[in-house]
Amino acid sequence: MRFLLSRRWVLFALVVALLAWLAVQLGQWQFHRLDERRDHNQVVSANRDAEPVPIDEVMSPDRAPGAEDEWQRVRVTGTWDEEHTIVLKYQTRDGGPGVDVVTPLVTERGAGVLVDRGWMSVDNTGAERPDVPAAGEGEVTLTGWVRRDATGRATEVSDLATRAISSESAAEVIPYPLYRGFLDLDEQSPAPEAQLEPVELPDDSSEGPHFFYGLQWWFFGALAVFGFGYLARDEYRGKQGRSRGRGRRSSERAQHATVDGQHRPGDEG
Repeated sequence: MRFLLSRRWVLFALVVALLAWLAVQLGQWQFHRLDERRDHNQVVSANRDAEPVPIDEVMSPDRAPGAEDEWQRVRVTGTWDEEHTIVLKYQTRDGGPGVDVVTPLVTERGAGVLVDRGWMSVDNTGAERPDVPAAGEGEVTLTGWVRRDATGRATEVSDLATRAISSESAAEVIPYPLYRGFLDLDEQSPAPEAQLEPVELPDDSSEGPHFFYGLQWWFFGALAVFGFGYLARDEYRGKQGRSRGRGRRSSERAQHATVDGQHRPGDEG
């Protein structure tokens, strides 16, 4: 097996070792994601089943909800500010285009909370602002699911339209303080005249594909090591075969030389 010490095989072994190590790390990362998903599902399940609490116990203009608060139900009273309704674009349901309608609810303290009132089907692709149903006049009390702000460039608000909800981005176009985070509407009293499609709740029973992805990465790592061993064994057997072949040819030449020497012309009588 001295050929394994050659430069070509040493480099090959290093590459295989690196690939196997990388596959193991990626597999562990996927299993770590699986643990996070399970923890998230437990939080979602516990929060959804809990009784609603006053909104100020979970979020405020100075306090953003944490990961442990998401999908907690809260209760809040105020009046709708339809003038600053924001359209959440490119929201599909069952393959059909639509938008979510996000309206601030202004509380007695003068701060507003963004409320995703629900989904409506639209024919346009987001280039034009659709007509949205009225939220209603007067004071309302509602319960909603706590959501954390989205991040990134998709949260930019232009012409009261956006692709992802963020209270920080919305605060740039709304002239009063906003609660950090936002709510997905659960129930409203009194009920609005026009009902939107309710917000879809997350599936807390799904663990995603992380387990199988983790197994796949570990399989790739094992396959790389197995492949190296197979090629090394194949190389060793080839060298052994060639060595035995050379030995047989040397032995045959020696035998022929002996036979030829024993029967050289002129040696007899």
